[in-house]
Amino acid sequence: MASNLSELAATANALVAPAKGILAADESTGTIGNRLKSINVENTEPARRAYREMLFRTEGAANYVSGVILFDETLRQAAADETPMVNLLTDQGIIPGIKVDAGAKSLAGGANGELVTEGLDGLRERLAEYRQIGARFAKWRAVITIGDGMPTSTCIEVNAHALARYAALCQEAGLVPIVEPEVLMDGGHSIERAEEVTEATLREVFRQLAAQNVDPEAILLKPNMVVSGYDQSNRAGAADVAERTVRVFQHTVPASMPGIVFLSGGQNDEDAIVNLQAIAERGIAVKAPWQISYSYGRGLQAAPLKAWGGKPENVPAAQAAFLERCRLTSAAREATYSAN
Repeated sequence: MASNLSELAATANALVAPAKGILAADESTGTIGNRLKSINVENTEPARRAYREMLFRTEGAANYVSGVILFDETLRQAAADETPMVNLLTDQGIIPGIKVDAGAKSLAGGANGELVTEGLDGLRERLAEYRQIGARFAKWRAVITIGDGMPTSTCIEVNAHALARYAALCQEAGLVPIVEPEVLMDGGHSIERAEEVTEATLREVFRQLAAQNVDPEAILLKPNMVVSGYDQSNRAGAADVAERTVRVFQHTVPASMPGIVFLSGGQNDEDAIVNLQAIAERGIAVKAPWQISYSYGRGLQAAPLKAWGGKPENVPAAQAAFLERCRLTSAAREATYSAN
């Protein structure tokens, strides 16, 4: 087991290598359908394959992308020339990963609107198969909602427990677990409330991980940034976001964990970069022990999706747009981004 953990720790560190981050391309069939609908493309298996193949074949992306989180369908797919999608990535030195949760459902016994992520049944067997296909890391997302009477301690505890069970099974199977407890931006809550809930959530997540003997040296955390709610009229700026976000991590995250890969959480492209830049600067200022990186979906994909439009002749322009989003996000992760 020690040698297995050593290999996992090496993979975790490779995923947060300097200047690099993770592309989240693990949208479910329904979610990718909504993205395709926005460009008037029908949600078919060939369309999903063509879109993701366009991203994965972008020359130079490996300079900024360490790994890609895939959906089950994509992990099993082959490109138009019959090259397995996994090989498109590994041939460039990009590490394939896999989303393994079954989505968030209503939490029985929780407050109205609270959710719990399902998917633990049969997970051990699925993880073994995913590793055989070529995945080297996995992702499980828990959803925490801020609202009237929410989140309850029950919601935080059951989601943290499930994240820890998933993480333990991943390490057993030889996959690095990305632990993603997302405190949603939805609502009009203040940044102070977001900080309070994020800290309470992360405190319970790491308590559960320790209780279930998950090695922190072989995991990555994929958290939300501490930001004001979408509907907050006086939303906090990047400096405040950075100070509160890093402070929460200092209070909760083990120093031995290799890195933090932020989700973009529905922020627009500019906010996702500016806030990441500020957090990276703050991390440097306080000598944070973990790499601060990114695992963006929409933050990297919105521009290339629009440029592609479902048309083969637009692939070069879409790849250029994707590469530019990767370059800018990498710069922010290195605290060298400039809007000028």
